[in-house]
Amino acid sequence: MDKRKRKITLAVMLAMFLGAVEGTVVITAVPTITRDLEGFDLISWVFSIYLLTSAISTPVYGKLSDLYGRKNTLSWGILIFLIGSSLCGMAQSMYQLIGFRALQGMGAGAIFTVGYTIVGDVFQLSERARIQGWLSSVWGVASLIGPFLGGFIIDSLSWHWIFLINIPFGLLAIMLLQANLGENLERKKHKIDYAGALVLSAAIIALLLSPYMVGLLGAGLVLLIVFYLIEKKAAEPVFPFEIFTRTNILANSICFMTAAVLIGVEVYLAIYIQNVLGFGATVSGLTLAPMSVAWILSSFLLSRAIPQFGERAVTGIAALVLLLSCGLLLTLGEGSLLVWVMLFVFIMGFGFGGIFTTLTIVVQASVDFTKRGAATAANSLLRTIGQTIGISIFGSLFNLGIVRYFVSRGISGVDPGSLYSRQGINTAFSPEQIHSSINGALHWVFIVLLTLSLACTLLSLTLPSGLKKTEEA
Repeated sequence: MDKRKRKITLAVMLAMFLGAVEGTVVITAVPTITRDLEGFDLISWVFSIYLLTSAISTPVYGKLSDLYGRKNTLSWGILIFLIGSSLCGMAQSMYQLIGFRALQGMGAGAIFTVGYTIVGDVFQLSERARIQGWLSSVWGVASLIGPFLGGFIIDSLSWHWIFLINIPFGLLAIMLLQANLGENLERKKHKIDYAGALVLSAAIIALLLSPYMVGLLGAGLVLLIVFYLIEKKAAEPVFPFEIFTRTNILANSICFMTAAVLIGVEVYLAIYIQNVLGFGATVSGLTLAPMSVAWILSSFLLSRAIPQFGERAVTGIAALVLLLSCGLLLTLGEGSLLVWVMLFVFIMGFGFGGIFTTLTIVVQASVDFTKRGAATAANSLLRTIGQTIGISIFGSLFNLGIVRYFVSRGISGVDPGSLYSRQGINTAFSPEQIHSSINGALHWVFIVLLTLSLACTLLSLTLPSGLKKTEEA
């Protein structure tokens, strides 16, 4: 790899680190922030608004990168992210923080989509596996140091600095991109598909909020039909229908379900460790850390095997590993050892890393340069939607499992939301009952995770092995 490519890789890694570490640091800081700004009841919006605006902006950035180049599109995305971060650091109320997080999320929509697209442009297929592994290591490092970095900044300075510290890294990433990423674009006037972008954004909002508001699912589906009709006539559509090949549809479907499994594992294993086994948040974070390590190893090892064995075999192996690990979750109980949880998440990380890394390469290789941004954006968008819909379904199932536990013991009218506070007050339920109800509810979630991973495994068997043939040629 020459010096220019190394600097481009560093720029993309810096940009992705901004988005990756932001989530882990903010999670650590939110209790302090909400206490300082007196808005504990609005805590979920700090995350959901960021996720929502990131999802909405993802396809727009993908199309803009195809029209106007990756370098400028990613640079503007990072700049918007930094402006949002700066404003978050100066927020004086929860409503201000939520509004500024929306702006920050709009910038984040460019970081991952265009970053992965640049890798697909600059590096040959034989090089992409290694670079994808490096990018995956960014997520691993962020998940490991994020909680400790957040705690250190809050204890030493204040929560405001967790947002302001992003600025030098973001500016360095922009400078490296502008200096080293050369692009030869045909200068012509483009017709931006404003109507398509607006209708798609409205459809995404409706779909993501549908678990919380009855009727929005139907509205979202109607808007998607309208979007399809607009795109058929658009000169330069947001999502050219040529990108939705059979291979792309299969890859995106697997990513959609795997993303749902990922968010379910991250959220509900943390609940298991803290509320069933009784450990603290720090121990919970360290217990889940082996997933990041295995993710990095898998990204390097399995993605390098693509040219030799093809994407069907590699994705199938990764999905089978994920299926095995989800099955192992069902063996966890109230007396399980923490070391078993660490082993299970390590195995699981190997499956996640193999699936996401391999299918990102598959999606990019399935289209030409002029549509690579849109194809990568569609993949990123479906991952985000998979996580958002998945966590809402898992939450409903988890609460239903708690209620079912108490009903089976002749206790009705239990509110799962107040269960945790009751533990401290020690009223109607004993700690043992609460632990058992949570453990039982978690197993219903784990069964759904196992079902989704089984579907991913079966779908992976239908993938082609086109990348193997390409490399041989």
